[in-house]
Amino acid sequence: MTTKTNSKRANLAPLIVDVAVPIGAYYLLKDGLGMSTLMALGLSSVVPAVRTGWSVVKERTVNGLAALILVVNIAGLLLSFVAGDPRLMLAKDSGVSSVIGIGVLVSVALGKPMMTAGMKPWLVKGIAEREAAWGRLLAGSADFRQAERRFSVVWGVVLLTECVLRVVGAYTLPVDTMVWLGSVVMVVSMAVAFLVSGAIGAGPMARMLIAETKTCVPVRPEVALAR
Repeated sequence: MTTKTNSKRANLAPLIVDVAVPIGAYYLLKDGLGMSTLMALGLSSVVPAVRTGWSVVKERTVNGLAALILVVNIAGLLLSFVAGDPRLMLAKDSGVSSVIGIGVLVSVALGKPMMTAGMKPWLVKGIAEREAAWGRLLAGSADFRQAERRFSVVWGVVLLTECVLRVVGAYTLPVDTMVWLGSVVMVVSMAVAFLVSGAIGAGPMARMLIAETKTCVPVRPEVALAR
């Protein structure tokens, strides 16, 4: 029970840090402390940027997706302060999605789907037999590779669509409205990406992986009975 609870908390942590904290900080700084919209938006963007950077340092590896998020977050934040435009600060969040989405689609075109790094651990689950089955399928199954590409394509398309929606909202709706609505769009987009990519990408891959693992289970030799 404790392990499941800790797992749920770990899964919710990024959502809390990236969504709840920035929104709460924005309204606290703007309405509670009387800061300007620009300053409140800028300071509320610091926490997600720091969290992204810390994850890169903590993992001690340069993950392509994490690196994109880090670079675009920092560049967008600095650009927004220079421009002094609150709407640009809202639009820069969608810029993160667009750059990541383009990066994901380019990685698919290059034959190295970027989203595989985040999806593979969920399917393999640290099981040696599944790891071996993954390697065999990746080398010999066109259907498996196609499903892998579909998984990343879905995420790339969803992220680009989210970008368009948030940019349009940033320049057509009130800033206060877009502060919370932008996060709603992001959460809904992530939910759609999870569902669709799971249905046409991760799901079929999981089934093929399980089948491949079962077909290659070593047969235990029968022990001859002593006379």
